[in-house]
Amino acid sequence: MIIMSVHGETKKVEIQRFRKFKTDQYYPKHLGKPEHHIVNEFSMAVRAGNRIFLRGQTGFDLDGNFHGVGDVVEQAEMACTCVKQLIEEAGGTINDICKITVYLMHREDRSKVYPVIGKHFKDVYPCSTGLLVSGFAMPEMLMEIDVEAVISE
Repeated sequence: MIIMSVHGETKKVEIQRFRKFKTDQYYPKHLGKPEHHIVNEFSMAVRAGNRIFLRGQTGFDLDGNFHGVGDVVEQAEMACTCVKQLIEEAGGTINDICKITVYLMHREDRSKVYPVIGKHFKDVYPCSTGLLVSGFAMPEMLMEIDVEAVISE
């Protein structure tokens, strides 16, 4: 529980953490190199009051299996599927999504990934930012989606 001040009004906000995991037990050892396997403790989703924050979603399903080695479309499909499930587990719907940030390794993958996002989040109209990056936590990853949502009260 934390205390927040919004527009001069102070209120307690409950923090809920969904699907806690330890990175050394989640990521398959055969992916990446030994130095990529760092020990941390995270949650797949955190709900703070009516806000939902998701861990960046990639080609990993929620059980730690990687889908789409070398296939950015399959990775995007898995990422969007996980986004929907995590938002729902945290008590929201895809219509509560306010912001999507898409990270890509290759500019030419934009034309492959954005139609997948459009299919999964049709009629949602979130804000979106797209970035090109030089790498991800695991070399097999080609894209990542970061999502924030606010549940209507």
